[in-house]
Amino acid sequence: MTSIFEDSRINTIARYGDAGPGPQGSVMTVAFEIAGQELVALNGGPLFKFTPVVSFVINCETQKEVDRYWEKLSTGGKTDCCGWLADKFGLSWQVVPKTLVELMGDPDRAKSKRVVEAMLQMNKIDIQTLEEAAGRGRRTENQIYDAAIF
Repeated sequence: MTSIFEDSRINTIARYGDAGPGPQGSVMTVAFEIAGQELVALNGGPLFKFTPVVSFVINCETQKEVDRYWEKLSTGGKTDCCGWLADKFGLSWQVVPKTLVELMGDPDRAKSKRVVEAMLQMNKIDIQTLEEAAGRGRRTENQIYDAAIF
């Protein structure tokens, strides 16, 4: 993951000793940071699997950012609908452009409904399609980025 996210690093790796329960020398825990958020992953072995009940959300400013995370995280994994995917380890991620949240929360209920209907047809979220569903027309990558910031 440290190759995918800026400002990320592995802090410590703890390994199982001869007392187990995992094979001696195998990874027990990894303490790491992603974008300043400290996390610890526990190797639960074959007994405990990831499920979509727990997922990480990546809020993206631009389509380029959505595309980058989608490509990197879905490699060897499985894509799903509405911006969800499971990486090669089975961990679930939601790759979400901030524009989606903005448009879904629009006070114009008809516009919001069109956006949701468009999103439900997607695996990877496409900002331009959302914009068109909202009736905004075509915008450049810079305009989309500027609208997300201001």
